[in-house]
Amino acid sequence: MKVTTQAIAGTLESSDAQVMILPHSGSVKVELTSSVFDQYGDHIIALAKDTAKTLGLEDGLIKIVDKGALDCTIKARIETAFYRTTGQTADLPWEVL
Repeated sequence: MKVTTQAIAGTLESSDAQVMILPHSGSVKVELTSSVFDQYGDHIIALAKDTAKTLGLEDGLIKIVDKGALDCTIKARIETAFYRTTGQTADLPWEVL
């Protein structure tokens, strides 16, 4: 699925992450700003790409501003932003992911 509109999820509070998904052609690209980038940056980027693949996201830019969020929080923010870009508000497949 290609992203045609942007969406955002999350906050900039401590232990959270703000995720924005924007249109981007060619592939899935991840831009990460994180307070724990040196320790976990590669892991967070891999998590974002894996989550995007699971969701079926083919083209899009995922911008993440991480403030020390757990993996489950980052994944949930990506999923929420993704479904907001698609406009899907009912019958969300939370149990599948």
